Amino acid sequence: SSTNRYGGSGLGMSISKSILDMMGGTITVNSKKGVGSEFTVTVPLRASERSAYVEQKLTLPQNLRAIIIDDDEIACEHVQMLLRNIGIEADALTSSKNALAHIRKKYESGEMYDIVLTDYKMPQMNGLDLTRGIRSFDNGKTVMILLTGYNWNIIEDEAKNEGIDAIMSKPLFGDTLMQTIYSVLRKRSGEDGTQEMLQPEEGSENKLAGKRILMAEDVDANAEILADLLDLEDIMSERANNGKIAVEMFSEKPAGYYDAILMDVRMPVMDGLSATTAIRALDREDAKKIPIIAMTADVFDEDVERTRKAGMNAHLAKPIEPEQLYYTLAGVIAEG
Repeated sequence: SSTNRYGGSGLGMSISKSILDMMGGTITVNSKKGVGSEFTVTVPLRASERSAYVEQKLTLPQNLRAIIIDDDEIACEHVQMLLRNIGIEADALTSSKNALAHIRKKYESGEMYDIVLTDYKMPQMNGLDLTRGIRSFDNGKTVMILLTGYNWNIIEDEAKNEGIDAIMSKPLFGDTLMQTIYSVLRKRSGEDGTQEMLQPEEGSENKLAGKRILMAEDVDANAEILADLLDLEDIMSERANNGKIAVEMFSEKPAGYYDAILMDVRMPVMDGLSATTAIRALDREDAKKIPIIAMTADVFDEDVERTRKAGMNAHLAKPIEPEQLYYTLAGVIAEG
């Protein structure tokens, strides 16, 4: 692409600074022409409650009822799709005032929602006001999740006081949404003393140990981190610096040598989409079956669809989340 040959427009720095400003962080740069640039990022983060990965399937109660409230219709559709992917059917409304009346009516008829996901910034009534209205009649039973694209540190205390169970940053991703709902339900089940504790399925074990992965990544630092993540789960890995080398390495090895391919989408010489197309066209038995996973910062629906059309099996958003990496690998390898 022209970006690979001539460089980018510089918008990435501006966008990164805007995101960090919203997160209460900073980004600085020390640059010398002909030598290189060093970027320093500081951002306040809370300690994660996640544990190291062991392949486990998080299970949610069946027939959960959910509703999304967001004045952006496209945002509603996106969250509906993510919920559907984890087994939750959801209604959606774009008016917070209408939503409050609708949720009250459902509650009074005995068909209350289990989960409400509401945007924070909305006209007429924001997400905290909506939560306050729901808490006036639901006795605290509804799981309330606040969605926001803004710096939510400044509203965190107020949100908790109003009865918000969790705050999630936009854009949402399926794995983090699943983890959040699971964590909230598990915490609630422990607090009210019920017996229906949410637990991972028994018999969880690491089924990735000993698998061999071909990873196509042109950035040394990214490749090193990825290799370390794979090594943590006793997964063997071999690196290709670009898509062309990835095709050559796959072609030179016997059928079944690699269990999966992690393919960066943007690479010099040959990008990930072209490399995937080339591998799928090879005249060998495993070329059509080998799981190929896209790795890219492009996470919109059209980006996912483009990787799917190229022949990829799954799509990982950069920066790579370890749990999602392992979960995705386990899934595509099992299906293959």
